[in-house]
Amino acid sequence: MKNIFLTFVLAVFSFSSVIAQESVSTDKSVVVIDQFKSILKKQPGLLIDVRTPEEYKEGTILGAINIDFLDDNFKQEMEKLDPKQAVYIFCQSGKRSAKAHKVLTELGFENVYELAGGYSAWIDM
Repeated sequence: MKNIFLTFVLAVFSFSSVIAQESVSTDKSVVVIDQFKSILKKQPGLLIDVRTPEEYKEGTILGAINIDFLDDNFKQEMEKLDPKQAVYIFCQSGKRSAKAHKVLTELGFENVYELAGGYSAWIDM
């Protein structure tokens, strides 16, 4: 009986480990702060803060422009940009920038880099 229980526990643990590994992003365009800075230096592009104007006014990364993801015109504003230009995006924590990244990819942008952890991670470094 103990062996069956132990086998069951090990099987559940192994299964959850596999699920946890699959949930980790392997997207090379979602980068941590050091990578974000390094890529931006090597391949200059447009740095976009996709937070609200109020959040932007409270502080942002030097050189960033504000294009609010929550604004109804977000997609139209992105369509005005050159899809071959590198684009670096961030929000407060990474949720909105992940959605913005998807929009940009759908619009044909080839080089989109998203700051993992967003502006919160940036100011905590």
